[in-house]
Amino acid sequence: MYKFFFNLVFKRMDPEQAHHLAFRWIRLAARVPVLRTFVAAALAPRHKELRTEAFGLRMHGPFGLAAGFDKNAVAIDGMTMLGFDHIEIGTVTGEPQPGNPKKRLFRLVQDRALINRMGFNNEGSAAVADRLAARKAVFKATVGVNIGKTKVVPEEEAAGDYVKSTERLAAHADYLVVNVSSPNTPGLRNLQATEALRPLLTAVREAADRTVTSRRVPLLVKIAPDLADEDVDAVADLAVELGLDGIIATNTTIARDGLGLTSDPSLVKETGGLSGAPLKTRSLEVLRRLYARVGDRITLVGVGGIENAEDAWQRILAGATLVQGYSAFIYEGPFYARAIHKGLAARLNNSPYATLADAVGADVKKARA
Repeated sequence: MYKFFFNLVFKRMDPEQAHHLAFRWIRLAARVPVLRTFVAAALAPRHKELRTEAFGLRMHGPFGLAAGFDKNAVAIDGMTMLGFDHIEIGTVTGEPQPGNPKKRLFRLVQDRALINRMGFNNEGSAAVADRLAARKAVFKATVGVNIGKTKVVPEEEAAGDYVKSTERLAAHADYLVVNVSSPNTPGLRNLQATEALRPLLTAVREAADRTVTSRRVPLLVKIAPDLADEDVDAVADLAVELGLDGIIATNTTIARDGLGLTSDPSLVKETGGLSGAPLKTRSLEVLRRLYARVGDRITLVGVGGIENAEDAWQRILAGATLVQGYSAFIYEGPFYARAIHKGLAARLNNSPYATLADAVGADVKKARA
């Protein structure tokens, strides 16, 4: 039914307008007690064998919503209602900004992909912090906060901008993510170089510790799939050196590999980050490389091209404790998370592993043996 509706309605709409329409429906459903209870029972059944612990946080399962869908923390309960085990909001910047000019989101339906050049459109860290502070949770949810650089802030002043967001948001975050890997903010990816990344992450860590004294807020960094292998290694080594809690692999790509099914070749030429199925191979490669480098010393989060339970299972075997999705949700619809949970539970029960944690990195360990 969803695919019929997608082809009938959403496919004919501007992708960003369709996103806002679907988003409104999700938020509305979450506000109606009887409806949200019914939806959660149907779409968010719990599988006790999938219970997951990551950087000290206990979650119902390993599968979460990647940053970019709920930029302003307005639908945390709605997305939890749909079955996501953790919700990563953002990317949130120090100051509010409208993002890049429209049109800035494109569907490549046959390739099951998206191209976006949204440009961190969001209400800014102060407004998002106020919303999180005032939130009265309906469902228990693990909330990650993904922070990025305000576009008008010069690259050399980036650390101060991230610190501003950290000071405002850390108290409301179950974990924080430093996003230095979006291709849609000029100069942002330059911050992935270790000489720039070290002082940035150090400043954010210090700000989080200074702001929140009652607990240690886990800190992660999100990297691009377009990094050279030696740069992936360098970021991994830096993360260990600084005592980071996790690395998210990966953000969108500026490459256009794996495309070719789309009926409109002009879409491929659109600038921005490519996400969805074509990102699957490289994202998995980066994840395996990271796990081979850091092992179990750092929690890894796999994202990029996760369409189904088999994709999620392969990320776990490659070293991911948590997995995230976004683009496939657009194509699969509201049963997306439910199907992944059901499939993961079946794969775990048919595997030689007693727990999901035992399966993390199993393929990489076997290759080393």
